[in-house]
Amino acid sequence: MKGNVGTIDRIIRVVLGLVLIGLGIFVRGGAYWWLAVIGAVSLVTGAVGFCGLYTLFGVSTCPRKEGTDPSKT
Repeated sequence: MKGNVGTIDRIIRVVLGLVLIGLGIFVRGGAYWWLAVIGAVSLVTGAVGFCGLYTLFGVSTCPRKEGTDPSKT
């Protein structure tokens, strides 16, 4: 499993994940548990540095290293 989530993307995912988990847990008066689930997925993908949807669509926010040939990886 090769990482496909860059540093800025990871930071955004972790912060967004924590906010959504907080909203899902602390918002009263409705069934907002799904916000916590989405937040948990965002938090995990940010912590691990890999997103399955990015792989499916061929997207990567990781910077390429100079002098590497992407066709050989």
